[in-house]
Amino acid sequence: MRLDDLLKSIVPADGKAKQQAQRRWDSIAKPLGSLGRLEEAVVRIAGMRGNPNFSLERRGLVIMCADNGVVAEGVTQTGQEVTATVTENFTKGATSVCAMARVAKCDWFPVDIGVAANLGGCSGLIHHKVAWGTKNLRWEPAMTREQAKEAICFGAQLALDLGEKGYQLLATGEMGIGNTTTSSAMTAVLVGCPVEEVTGRGAGLSTPALSHKVEVIRQAIDLHRPDPQDPLDVLSKVGGLDIAGLAGVFLGAASARLPVLVDGFISAVAALTAVRLCPAAADYLLASHISQEPASALLLQELGLSPLICADMHLGEGSGAVAAIPLLDMAVAVYQQMCTFAETEIEAYQPLK
Repeated sequence: MRLDDLLKSIVPADGKAKQQAQRRWDSIAKPLGSLGRLEEAVVRIAGMRGNPNFSLERRGLVIMCADNGVVAEGVTQTGQEVTATVTENFTKGATSVCAMARVAKCDWFPVDIGVAANLGGCSGLIHHKVAWGTKNLRWEPAMTREQAKEAICFGAQLALDLGEKGYQLLATGEMGIGNTTTSSAMTAVLVGCPVEEVTGRGAGLSTPALSHKVEVIRQAIDLHRPDPQDPLDVLSKVGGLDIAGLAGVFLGAASARLPVLVDGFISAVAALTAVRLCPAAADYLLASHISQEPASALLLQELGLSPLICADMHLGEGSGAVAAIPLLDMAVAVYQQMCTFAETEIEAYQPLK
């Protein structure tokens, strides 16, 4: 797959299908717009699928796993060996998001796209190790431009393959110690905000450690001078392979006309990268939740998305995206099963002027 061909394959959502879905909502015997963002999500999904009569019964979570060389700078509370451990636990169904996914009837697909450990013996793990972790971005570019493209294209092909296998909804997750550092660096460049405003404590840094993290990011940006008008330049210089892979998932889902749930901070950075590469990809994004990371709201605003959940979550793994799936199920149930004003002989609500 060539990246240019992928970007050309993405078309805007179907406006006619969205109008039909909105008319269906307005005909249902309940106050207009009373399910708020859930109604909006259903309308948008109809546009994504090009059909007001859609199903979300088959859903899959893609979890991109990769290490980040910047961990050597002491920007995290734990070492990168945790990435390998949690990645292996995904294959055993022994993580938080796996428990949540079972409840949400969601399959999960962990991917080794750049873990700095040999996980070849893990059954159920998708293997596409672009590199054994990225370089230390404080001193050198995180990856080459070609590596970024490879990770993006692999993520896109995975999304397309899942669509061909009958999946109707994708969710996004990640695992990679140090990836709030890469995400903060990318956000600062892509959105044009001071580093200290978009950098949080990640999995739990002390105040002095947070200050050090901010300084490491600032030094990396000053050294590499990533071009905010070139998402691949930003990604390759200060990003991560997990972010690159997820950006590909968003682009592949858009190409396949699949709705795809944005998880938290890292996932949102990947989504913004995808949208900067192809603005039409924004039509296929759904925001699951708003995380506690300081840049989360900023990124959702940049993407033009409103979250379904505000629960102060910051677990990662795709937990917020999976948590939103039952909400979508309930919204679709009302949309498809509720009787109309005409059927109940109740006078229809009229829009307020």
